[in-house]
Amino acid sequence: MNGRWPVRPLGSLCRIARGGSPRPIQAFLTDTDDGINWIKISDATASGKYIYSTVEKIKPSGVSRSRMVKEGDFLLSNSMSFGRPYIMRTMGCIHDGWLVLSGYQNFFDQDFLYHLLGSPQVFQQFNQLAAGSTVRNLNIDLASRVQLPIPSLPEQRRIVAILDEAFDAIATAKANTEANWQGARAVLNQCRDDALSSLAAEFGTVNLGSVCDFENGDRGKNYPGKQHRVAEGVPFINAGHLTEDGIDFESMDYISPERYSLLGNGKIKPRDILFCLRGSLGKFANVGDTPVGAIASSLVILRPRSPLYDKYLEIYLASSCCIEMINKYKGGAAQPNLGAKDLKQFVLPLPPQSLQRQLTERLDGIKEQTHLLEAIYSEKSAALDELKKSLLHLAFTGQLTARAADRQLQAVA
Repeated sequence: MNGRWPVRPLGSLCRIARGGSPRPIQAFLTDTDDGINWIKISDATASGKYIYSTVEKIKPSGVSRSRMVKEGDFLLSNSMSFGRPYIMRTMGCIHDGWLVLSGYQNFFDQDFLYHLLGSPQVFQQFNQLAAGSTVRNLNIDLASRVQLPIPSLPEQRRIVAILDEAFDAIATAKANTEANWQGARAVLNQCRDDALSSLAAEFGTVNLGSVCDFENGDRGKNYPGKQHRVAEGVPFINAGHLTEDGIDFESMDYISPERYSLLGNGKIKPRDILFCLRGSLGKFANVGDTPVGAIASSLVILRPRSPLYDKYLEIYLASSCCIEMINKYKGGAAQPNLGAKDLKQFVLPLPPQSLQRQLTERLDGIKEQTHLLEAIYSEKSAALDELKKSLLHLAFTGQLTARAADRQLQAVA
């Protein structure tokens, strides 16, 4: 911290209290007009800096068993998003997952305190103070010991003005970069859908079952349970292993060759496409050149027959045409699902394989550009996050000037 500014523990600069929960909480929840806002972490994450409203309310009789907070108070999460600050823009009651900070106005500008509490310097103190705890959470004693610098109020407002302008520019840069990426994805999706629509008009459609074989996983007595998983062996693939780029082997489950040999079906072959029938309904991936493996019961193997090209089938499965089929055939249960018999009824355009390959190559080119923009977005997003940390470090070590902030912004841009 800056040696020019006085430094004091947070507990001497404001009142810190912990929330409380009336129990059992279900008995105190209400929809009546006299209900009191019941503030949860989920109410905060949607708003970012402020908490404006709540989804749930509690009965007035629950207030005495909780803690009331008012507009302008700070809330700190003492678990989950550990130590993150939020400013109240309403009144309500908090449970014991929150700490409330009030009465800080003699020492801090509200926006300055928000930036300060969210800075790497303060989080590092929270982290170090909680390091010896069996359960990492933030209690009143730990929060009270955090050391904060106290610039003059005019200096605080100067710092806030620079940070707010810089953070607005960072947010705009992030939004623009993401818009470019999302725009590229939209172009890819539109090209895919337009191409399939044109091919359907020119060549007509067929049922997927006429050009593709289907194989369910073995759901009998030999199905591999968790007790059959081993550190290495034959891949046992579930929906979580399916990605846009194929099969994720970094988090793969395995079964022994002996268990694999007991399975009667659900054994993959190279170029098979795996399709999720429930849960992540419609998720799919090509196994590529993977020579051996078995599938979980939530998946089905799609094995294209000539003249259906496996890469063309992937184009179809990612299209709005396939989504329409999924919505048509999925069950109406709480967890919608499909069966192989449903997939066989899906309709798709079937041009000559030469045209299937041409479309695949064209869309692969667009997809490559989309991946490039995604990589740029991820890299720039990470750089902008680091820039925010750097600016906060400068701010609370007394080194932040408008020129320094602008210079760092230009460097990232």
